[in-house]
Amino acid sequence: MKLRSFFPIAIFAAALSALGPVDAEPVRVEHTQGTLHGFMVLRLESGAIVGHGEFREFATGDRVTVHSTYNFRDGSLDDEVAVFTQRDVFQFVSDHHIQRGPFFKTNIDMTVDAKGAVTIRSKGKDGKEKVETSQIDVPPDLSNGIVMPMLINLSPKAADTSFGMVLPVGKGRLVRLHISPEGTRSFSPVAGVRREANLFHIKIDLGGVAGVVAPMIGKQPSDITVWILEDEAPVLVREDGQLSEGGPMISIELAGANFSRSAASK
Repeated sequence: MKLRSFFPIAIFAAALSALGPVDAEPVRVEHTQGTLHGFMVLRLESGAIVGHGEFREFATGDRVTVHSTYNFRDGSLDDEVAVFTQRDVFQFVSDHHIQRGPFFKTNIDMTVDAKGAVTIRSKGKDGKEKVETSQIDVPPDLSNGIVMPMLINLSPKAADTSFGMVLPVGKGRLVRLHISPEGTRSFSPVAGVRREANLFHIKIDLGGVAGVVAPMIGKQPSDITVWILEDEAPVLVREDGQLSEGGPMISIELAGANFSRSAASK
């Protein structure tokens, strides 16, 4: 089965078997989300800039919309719009994710809703659009497009946890993101100022036969590192990982912040 590309936080998978529903608990709201507009820079491990992006978040009552857009120098685009509610806990509502252009081996257009309806549009080798639909039993901690607000509500001292996510593989595949605190790392948000960010390590659990076979055939997704500045208004300042199958490791960084390239690779 063809492996498709996928973002936020740089996630992809190989689908070799079906994965059943997973019992999970939604993340409690500790930091209410609201209006936010940020700018990001996309870099290779060498430090070379390959693109830039914008992150927008706005709330209407307890309903929040998150819109991230990444434009690449080669003309490629990664665009995602997700909606969630924040009544005591974060509850996924919908996600629409598009990736297209030469940066990605496969262009995708995927929508997922809270009822588990998945629609994936792609182009075949003949150039014709292919549409695949499915119905998945999704968990209450589904995180498509909303990993950031969920992560910034986790305590860096908390025990390991996990989120559910649907990947654009076949007609859609449900996996688990296993998240563990990884200590702190310093960075400079502005010249002459040093701050400490909490690091979280994310490992993608494919489950089933795929989870056993993927590492053997080189299809196990790379792990992800997320940097979060913790204070009264915590914010994600960096993500390290891959954006697509076979793609290079890149960093998505808060614009203007300075990170040590050598420190990032440790």
